[in-house]
Amino acid sequence: MSILPDEFTLLQVTPELETGGAEQTTIDVAHGVVAQGGKALVATRGGRMAARLEADGGRLAQMPAQSKNPLIMLGNAARLIDLIRREKVTLVHARSRAPAFSALWAAHATRTPFVATYHGVYNAKSSLKRWYNAVMTKGDLVIANSEYTRAHVIAEHGIHPDRVVAIPRGVDLSRFEPGFVSADRVEALRKAWGVASDERRLKVLLAGRLTRWKGQGLAIEAVARLKALSDTRVLLLLAGDDQGRKGYRAELEHMIAQAGLQDSVKLVGHCDDMPAAYLLADLAIAPSLEPEAFGRTAVEPQVMGRPVIAADHGATRETVVPGETGWLAAPGDAEAWAQALNDACEAGAAGRQAMGMAARARARRLYSVDAMVEATLKVYARVMAARKTGAGVLESKG
Repeated sequence: MSILPDEFTLLQVTPELETGGAEQTTIDVAHGVVAQGGKALVATRGGRMAARLEADGGRLAQMPAQSKNPLIMLGNAARLIDLIRREKVTLVHARSRAPAFSALWAAHATRTPFVATYHGVYNAKSSLKRWYNAVMTKGDLVIANSEYTRAHVIAEHGIHPDRVVAIPRGVDLSRFEPGFVSADRVEALRKAWGVASDERRLKVLLAGRLTRWKGQGLAIEAVARLKALSDTRVLLLLAGDDQGRKGYRAELEHMIAQAGLQDSVKLVGHCDDMPAAYLLADLAIAPSLEPEAFGRTAVEPQVMGRPVIAADHGATRETVVPGETGWLAAPGDAEAWAQALNDACEAGAAGRQAMGMAARARARRLYSVDAMVEATLKVYARVMAARKTGAGVLESKG
């Protein structure tokens, strides 16, 4: 049974489709709309994930949606108004602040329902920044990607709790399924990353773009502390693009050299086959220095049966159960992270496997992409029903 009304056309607006959780969610929801017989458009600058959108039956509307230049944002609004009218768009869904302004203006001009997803916890140190962030709350409903994010939105913007719906990000259980990953895929990645076939050390994967707040530097420092104790039981694999942050990458390379960790830490670059990467690893870590609004890289490895060490703040407190599916370590504390890595080593292969099985069962139950898409489509249906009857979304709740 279809959740959506007949002849439903969704327009999502996001800066780009390069890599990341918000981008993956955009693709997942587009796929869900198409599967229900609707049309799915994405207005964006484009990127490497655009091919996946189109393969799933979605359509790309290319424009400089990533720009924060006010004149370009006005131009984008005009482009979106034209697109909404031409394609008879039913609902507009914004996924980032800068393009949300253009999307909101276009939605208002065309009287089209508008929702936005708060994909991150945006901190505001001034009234101007709070005004900028608040664009995400100006639609019919706000979607938050975790309970942590939902609480932040309500507290920060003072909006009615019933106007903020928490929908955790989803993981594609058919893609992240150990049984569907061939030994050849894992072997190809092992060779590409230069991991020895007889590697006995604990292979620890940190997946995420190379940016300071993701905590690569902290992870290197924690491994250095282990090494200082004559402990060489860990091989750290840092998988992610620098996305032009050449200075930060050089800084990481310098840290590795200074600590003599060239044999213990590998910068392996962008990875297109994350399911194989998680199977290659024994353990995944998510040492973000700032709270994650959801933290897909703490959930995906659990779906693949790998335990996780995550920073003890933000939404990872919801996704990792200490002692059951992994460990939580104090954010930014290299000593605590060295201890957590040591605990993971001490747990032994059997202990880590038991945790991985518990992690897999829990993550599959709570964080499937199907559950996320269904909840999102129900939000669309709720907004459409409220618009149709002239009632507000608070009256149409449930």
